[in-house]
Amino acid sequence: MFTKVNEQMSRIVIQNLFNRTINSDVVDCKVIELIHENGIDWMHACGKKGRCTTCKIIVVKGAENLFPLNESELNFATQGRLQPGERLACQAILHSGEIQVKVAEINKFPHIQYSE
Repeated sequence: MFTKVNEQMSRIVIQNLFNRTINSDVVDCKVIELIHENGIDWMHACGKKGRCTTCKIIVVKGAENLFPLNESELNFATQGRLQPGERLACQAILHSGEIQVKVAEINKFPHIQYSE
């Protein structure tokens, strides 16, 4: 599932988690997998299957480093459940490079302190 390439790096910065930064030498990986592998609790009610929007991320910067929206994401976008700049963390694949994201307000956990 993961492609490991030493010359390329992936970075995720979660702005409203106090700029929590994940650095990885794994590329072509689902965003939620990198988040979970780094011990960050992230909502995913459908078991990471792209059937809901509870893992939604707001991409603030670096959208070009993600693969295009897949069928599930396009379906939710058509329904108005994903706005421009929003992706499903369980479906969005980070090719390499950096993305800066935020946890969507509606998907925040009550037991986690957020920075905004």
